[in-house]
Amino acid sequence: MRKQKGFSLIELLIVVAIILIIAAIAIPNLLRARIAANESSAAASVRTIGTAQVSYTTSFPATGYSANLASLGPGGATCPAAGPSAANACLIDNVLAGGTKSGYNFTSVGSVPVGGANTAFLTTAVAANFNITGVKGFCAVDDNVVRYLTPDNGVVPAYAACQAWTAMQ
Repeated sequence: MRKQKGFSLIELLIVVAIILIIAAIAIPNLLRARIAANESSAAASVRTIGTAQVSYTTSFPATGYSANLASLGPGGATCPAAGPSAANACLIDNVLAGGTKSGYNFTSVGSVPVGGANTAFLTTAVAANFNITGVKGFCAVDDNVVRYLTPDNGVVPAYAACQAWTAMQ
């Protein structure tokens, strides 16, 4: 008998099957790790927006808290040459001021009592694609405590509902 060089078809099929089994085990763990990273980024972004809201009300006391997320950002690629204003406070970056980051959709609104400045705010983050980009929802109000709900139903909470969510430690 002659000695053959190379691999048989059966040996190659076994190697391919082993690779597919390893991929089937690894891919769900990779997706879960990506979701965890997105959720961590969303929680940090909610904290950043809350801190920006506090800075905004200190810088513009006649306005109070910012009426929307966009006014916390620069309003353009960079801060205006004239410096920060109530419309473009330059407290957060353009990506976050745009309302979408790391698979989450963000909102931040100030609430106006009858006349006067905004005396409260509500910041929220909900997964853009539930169970793909995240499963938790995050929110913060003017006490600046980040709260979460698992699983998030994709609905932006009201001020009182946010206060009922679990506070992050």
